[in-house]
Amino acid sequence: MKLRNSLFYLIVIGGGIGIGFWIVSQGKLLEKRALIPDNINSASSWQHFQDAINANLVYPLSTLLLQIITIILVARVFGLLFRKIGQPSVIGEIVAGIVLGPSLLGHYFPEFAAFLFPAGSLPNLGVMSQMGLILFMFVVGMELDLKLLKNQAHEAVVISHASIVFPFALGMGLAYFIYQQTAPPEVSFLSYALFIGISMSITAFPVLARIVQERGMTKTKLGSIVITCAAADDITAWCILAAVIAVVKAGSLASAGYTILFAVAYVILMLRFVAPFLQRIGELHATKERLSKPVVGLFFVTLLLSAWTTEIIGIHALFGAFMAGVIMPVNVNFRNIFIEKVEDVAQVLLLPLFFVFTGLRTQIGLLNEPGLWQLCLIVIVVAVTGKFVGSAVAARFVGQSWHNSLTIGALMNTRGLMELVALNIGYDLGVLTPEMFAILVLMALVTTFMTGPSLDLINRFLKPAEAQALLTKKDKYNILISFGSPYTGTLLLRIAHMLTRKSKGNSTVTALHLSLGNELNQFNSVEYERESFALLEEEGSKLRQPFTPIFKPTDDIDDDIAEVSNTDDYDLLLVGVGRSVFEGTVLGRILGFTSKVINPERIYETITGKDNLFAAGYFDERTKNMIRTVQIPLGILIDKGLEETCQSIVVPVYSISDSFLLVYIQKFIQNSGIHITLLDVNDAIKNTLEFKEAVRAIDHAAPNHVNLVHETAIETIQWKSFDLVLVSLSAWKQLVHDKQRWLKDTPSTLVLKP
Repeated sequence: MKLRNSLFYLIVIGGGIGIGFWIVSQGKLLEKRALIPDNINSASSWQHFQDAINANLVYPLSTLLLQIITIILVARVFGLLFRKIGQPSVIGEIVAGIVLGPSLLGHYFPEFAAFLFPAGSLPNLGVMSQMGLILFMFVVGMELDLKLLKNQAHEAVVISHASIVFPFALGMGLAYFIYQQTAPPEVSFLSYALFIGISMSITAFPVLARIVQERGMTKTKLGSIVITCAAADDITAWCILAAVIAVVKAGSLASAGYTILFAVAYVILMLRFVAPFLQRIGELHATKERLSKPVVGLFFVTLLLSAWTTEIIGIHALFGAFMAGVIMPVNVNFRNIFIEKVEDVAQVLLLPLFFVFTGLRTQIGLLNEPGLWQLCLIVIVVAVTGKFVGSAVAARFVGQSWHNSLTIGALMNTRGLMELVALNIGYDLGVLTPEMFAILVLMALVTTFMTGPSLDLINRFLKPAEAQALLTKKDKYNILISFGSPYTGTLLLRIAHMLTRKSKGNSTVTALHLSLGNELNQFNSVEYERESFALLEEEGSKLRQPFTPIFKPTDDIDDDIAEVSNTDDYDLLLVGVGRSVFEGTVLGRILGFTSKVINPERIYETITGKDNLFAAGYFDERTKNMIRTVQIPLGILIDKGLEETCQSIVVPVYSISDSFLLVYIQKFIQNSGIHITLLDVNDAIKNTLEFKEAVRAIDHAAPNHVNLVHETAIETIQWKSFDLVLVSLSAWKQLVHDKQRWLKDTPSTLVLKP
């Protein structure tokens, strides 16, 4: 059968090629020979190929594709670098845009900049960046949870509106003094003052929400207040911006009346008629299976119609996109699904185009006089004073502590991307000169960059109220379990339960789950947290073991686990062993493959002989990194099907340094009544009086719970009869090195590092 199929395949392919050649040869007879040169040599053919390549390089589509590739790569690199120094990735992406613009690339490499961003290609780039902004503002509108405004309306409205009024008034005052020097000649003072005022008043809700998530403030009262204030600020600021745009385009308040009237009618139409209709559809299609392409198409048409309407009215398409997001069905599952569909395309592919488009407009070189830099400093001071101080004073007035008030001020001072959106609108309307545009972009960068350091300083000098709760934690035995897989989390919770079962009043258990990536929105973060802790909640309920869940996004799981372990008051960290794709293979061990693909340190250690290829045990690079960086006792679980009820534990002892295990042995016995078998491998217990007496004391306190076995009986140990192996890290290394055949027979193992 195979031979017949192969022959048929060869006949079909060969016949097809032959027929094709015959048709081409016959077709050449139809050519007009006068138009086809007969003396085409290899040199002219190569020149023809080069000319074709050059023409393809400057073709609009290839230029745009090259721009997108460059922008995404540079934006991701800068975003990663800035996250490494504790800044939001959006700051790095904004800086990437400035680097690719005339301020750096265009200044030092003008020919390359002209090739990469020719003047004729900028309109295409601008249109694509605007589409990215429309999708992004749609997501921002969906991420706003209007229930928060209802639950904390009073405090939120007071703080958020104060954080708009103060900087708006200061901005208009600043405009009065700089209008003649910085405003374009054809722009009225009203338009200029309103726009300077609104540019001082905006808070970047998306960036603020990410910072709150990353700092673990989401479930705190302070985090809830800040998110609510930012949401109220966002809605108010965008409504004011829409009115300002209407005034700027019309030239006066009276002329803008019709635009504002139509805008109000549009908002009423969206809230009273369109929103209920979409809500009904959302209730019927709230799952991924029910959310079909026609339904998705309907919501996208709503988005585009809303954006088109507001653009026609005269208050900008971005307001329509934002409003379309706000009126999307409030069902959490629906919003989460839809946000995930849109967010990656908007933020990863299209939004970086906006940053670079902004960077191409930002000419820092225009600030070539001391007076302009002095003005830049004044603008930053006014912006920080209005937003930071205004928010903090308002928060203090409504009853917040000084710590909370200053924290709210620091977070509300975050401007980021939303500021750039407003500035680009002003630039397009001709309200801002290139110099003023550059100054305000720098202000947006500085005020966003200072958020993280400001929060650190506030927490250092003013302790939050939550810190008082930690004082009661210091007198207890505190266990932290860190898990990726929920199943592993349940196993670690069982071990923590065994160590604290009868001493819950004097111990605490905290479960930490870190989600890789800081792009979680508030809807999918709730879903991810619920899914991550569902099994643990079930296990905790079964064991009657309370625990405190901690869930947050991160860019580096290893570093964050070490930071939480080392900075908080924990006595033991329990983790499960991670496994890389190539774990257990010679290729994986030689090349140093891990879950992070390739680890340069592992490659170096392998080449230099520092890494024993066949004695690495079960540890992957992530676990090894935790062993190096975690400064508190660390327990590493190697699971081989840990039973729900653990009755017996075997403890191999290699040296006197393993004596620290007696602390955990005592806890297992006292809290769970577990039987312990000590394997005195090298007579370390037998030959050390203190070690022997400590074992005897445990046996005296809990008779018949400790069994001491000497080295002669090790080979006859029935490993299957034990539920768990408890071993020190140093003993584990020795065990793996000398007795690798044990590994296949041993039960689940808990490796402890003191």
